[in-house]
Amino acid sequence: MIVPFAAGGGTDISARTLARYLEAELGQPIVVVNRGGAGGEIGLSAIADARPDGYTLGIINTPGVVTIPIERSPRWSMDSFAFIAGVVEDPATFAVHPDSPIRTIADLVAAARAAPGQVTLGTQGVGSAGHIAMLLLEQAAGVRFEPVAYAGAAPAALAMLQKQIQVTTANLGESLTFAQQQPYRTLGVMAAERSSMAPDVPSFKEAGYDLRGGSLRGIGAPRGLPPEVAQKLSGAVSRVLANADFVATSERTFQPLRFLPPVDYVAYLREVDAAHRALWRIRPWNG
Repeated sequence: MIVPFAAGGGTDISARTLARYLEAELGQPIVVVNRGGAGGEIGLSAIADARPDGYTLGIINTPGVVTIPIERSPRWSMDSFAFIAGVVEDPATFAVHPDSPIRTIADLVAAARAAPGQVTLGTQGVGSAGHIAMLLLEQAAGVRFEPVAYAGAAPAALAMLQKQIQVTTANLGESLTFAQQQPYRTLGVMAAERSSMAPDVPSFKEAGYDLRGGSLRGIGAPRGLPPEVAQKLSGAVSRVLANADFVATSERTFQPLRFLPPVDYVAYLREVDAAHRALWRIRPWNG
């Protein structure tokens, strides 16, 4: 199972948790291999280039699987993959230091409006889930932030806690993990409703911005996977996500589960692709 990111992050945790339970369903050992770099492009290339025999799987993340082909020309496209199942939907969050006068999404928008382009906001790099979430809020609220790129959510959060930047983005699972370890004020979750994992954190929709951002993590394979193999793999993943022990483990590690069978998974990805192409026409994120 190829993970297109370094070990220790939210995607890696999702992969290793899933692999452990999927082994039992398939009766096969699963080796998790991290192939990070280029915002996920290197690992996605490795998945696309593998033999479509069902013995090489990979974690497919949004927004990278759609944003990378929009902004540059990798040797793969969305059509290079067989999509097995959606597994974890981890929405974006915005957070500040507990000492910050910014206490709500409305406060954040007001601060950005009062100082256009001066409110510093940490992301995980150009085209990352956090960067896209920032652009979505900018577009919806008519404001501008000053993005500051970091190698991941953890260093961005550390910079915010050290008051080197004012705001940071992270997926919900990451935010909940950070909040366990130090004071950390999460302003809102970029989803239509509050998460059961963080019922006290308001949604962006409650603040007047009906936005959805973050990352859907799913299982994919190279294009050309035999239909019967794809069906067997999707069925195994669905049984894992119905496993009470797996669900409990995912809750402890802050992984918001959302199973999507292949047809629904592909439809979701097409919607995400269309939305990001529309955003690109207005605000190219590598400009």
